[in-house]
Amino acid sequence: MQNALLQTRKDSKTMATTSSASPPLSALCSPAITIVDQNNALTISTVHQDIIETHIFTRLDGPTLASASCASTHLHALASQENLWTDICHSTWPSTTSSRVRHVISNFHNGPRSFFSDAFPLTIEPVSFGNSSENPPDLPTEIISAVDIYYKKEQIFSKVVETETVSAWFKCSPFRVDLLDPKEAVSTRIPNPDKDETCRDLEEDMELSWIIIDPIGKRAMNLSSQRPVNVHRHWLSGEVQVKFASVVGGGGIGAATELVQCGVVVTCGGSAKGEMHVREVSLQLEDMDGMYLNGRESLVMLRRGLAGKRGRGKKRESERKKEVEEFLERKRERKERKMRREGTLDTLCVAFGVSASASALLFLLFR
Repeated sequence: MQNALLQTRKDSKTMATTSSASPPLSALCSPAITIVDQNNALTISTVHQDIIETHIFTRLDGPTLASASCASTHLHALASQENLWTDICHSTWPSTTSSRVRHVISNFHNGPRSFFSDAFPLTIEPVSFGNSSENPPDLPTEIISAVDIYYKKEQIFSKVVETETVSAWFKCSPFRVDLLDPKEAVSTRIPNPDKDETCRDLEEDMELSWIIIDPIGKRAMNLSSQRPVNVHRHWLSGEVQVKFASVVGGGGIGAATELVQCGVVVTCGGSAKGEMHVREVSLQLEDMDGMYLNGRESLVMLRRGLAGKRGRGKKRESERKKEVEEFLERKRERKERKMRREGTLDTLCVAFGVSASASALLFLLFR
């Protein structure tokens, strides 16, 4: 009996020692622990949806809200609220608050969410319609330009312009969208750049968004490089020209329209008060021969981009700038090849002329 009591006390001490030690690795992977971890992962569903919608989702930007919607079915339903995406579109692009643009956005497939996914600067794979000389289907009968310009994160310019695209004059004339009349100017709080350092500040601190909207096809795309690709001062007028650009592809291989540069020029001039005025905001499309496209050709290229597939990753500003640099390099190489061909042709023409003259002279001498 005494031996049994001692054995019982020994077993109790052994159990106490075992319980105070760390649990074995297999215990960490037990079904009970897994269930607890799963329940902890789903605790977001216990938060009241008003808190998520009002105090969480309203503080997110578009890409973050889209990522949150992929976390669960519950969050996807809450993040699909139209008012959330409407507020994000308006805060990202103030020009979308105009009544016409609001009406157009409401007709998109998923409303403002579809518009944001189109207009946010994502990678775009343009659709091909075959020969660029052919008329692609469903060319836009009207395009809307929604433009916003910022300096040091503060809005300095916002405007919406509607352009008809069905008249013969538009199709045959050089394509150009001007947001300001020749005598119109918009005052800003940007100091007049009387030094080169200020011009560099414009390159670093100015941002532009130019969204092209097809109201009939219910598609949109952003043509801007977000930040300038070039800033320079005109040597005669003293005005500063800030250039934004992006490259749209889709033309035939080897053709001048294989790549097209969508160039946006913002011209700023000084005022008597020492501040700058925006005097020009314009858009033109240029091919690799350095020629500006007419209305019909521009519609073909814009239609390629509007109907193109959007990638998943945001196109960084450095990538867009690199695309513009590659376009300029290919444009330079194309020009050099053309000059070499013309030089060779001129040489052949001169040689043929000399040979013909020599033959005629010999014929007269030995006649």
